[in-house]
Amino acid sequence: MSKHHKTALFFIFLLLVLTVFSFYTAIGIWYFASVILVWFFISAYGSAFIGSGFHAKTYCSNPLEKQKKIAITFDDGPHPVTLQILEILQKYNAKATFFCIGKNIEKHPEILRKTHEQGHLIGNHSYGHSPLIDFYNKTQFIEELEKTDGLIESIIGKKPRFFRPPYGVTTPSMGRALKATQHQVIGWNMRSLDGKLKNEDLIFNRIKSMISPGGILLLHDTGVHSANVLERLLVTLRDDHYEVVSLETLLNLKAYED
Repeated sequence: MSKHHKTALFFIFLLLVLTVFSFYTAIGIWYFASVILVWFFISAYGSAFIGSGFHAKTYCSNPLEKQKKIAITFDDGPHPVTLQILEILQKYNAKATFFCIGKNIEKHPEILRKTHEQGHLIGNHSYGHSPLIDFYNKTQFIEELEKTDGLIESIIGKKPRFFRPPYGVTTPSMGRALKATQHQVIGWNMRSLDGKLKNEDLIFNRIKSMISPGGILLLHDTGVHSANVLERLLVTLRDDHYEVVSLETLLNLKAYED
């Protein structure tokens, strides 16, 4: 049972208790309103923050990892900048995971193929990355997941098990869809904000302040500034004796279906 369902049952129970007591004593409507309001805020927080695992179990780091190992992930490709990212990763012998959008795979299938051939992992990041995706029902979510899975499998011959929700937001419908598709939800505990920030120094310093063993870093392979930050970061990690490993290694999970 998900945290979402447990929370819902708890607050429904509270409302039922209040209802029963209201037959015996005067209970102000604001008691009911307060319970509903708290329920709403908890649900909103759980949906907005991927690390809460509110609607589905989420892997945002490996807190048991004590050695200097982290995983680097990229969202929103494939993109022409992905090629620059791949060159930098190869230069420093680092492996990463790329969470790809289906419609971008259709535009750049050769980049996806090259990413896979260079030993990086491929994950699902929905088909359209729609700003309205949080309002999709279970069937629509499954269609998004399966369409992108099919595109990835047609190019690399493997069906991904890793999924990263667009915007890092989860919903009850998404949770039900993921239960049906059996994807593993991958989050992060180091968010670079390179999708919003363009100042390379700010992004680099932000990442540097968050680095710790077992962490998962979120970057985007859609901007040259992110590629520049990546190279600076890999030099820093090397000098500090950190190892960049795949998500499979860090989390001890399989990235593809057998």
